[in-house]
Amino acid sequence: MSKVAARHAAQQVSKHQDVRITLPGLGTIDLGPPDQLAYLVGIGALAALEIIEWPVACIIAAGHLLADQRRSATLHAFGEALEEA
Repeated sequence: MSKVAARHAAQQVSKHQDVRITLPGLGTIDLGPPDQLAYLVGIGALAALEIIEWPVACIIAAGHLLADQRRSATLHAFGEALEEA
């Protein structure tokens, strides 16, 4: 499989897993995978109901997003290593 074909396949998988909404005047907005979106909405709901404080909710959400970004980078590097093999 060529690199272009592999990259296209990865983009198609990503496109089907992410939640996207289209807003008039703004265009399409990518909200990420449904499980990540549910997690962040849950953290926001806990903060809105004052079960946890807003600064704590922001730190938890930021940590979750950073961990997900790190996992995505690791998976990307793994995919590139598989292409070279």
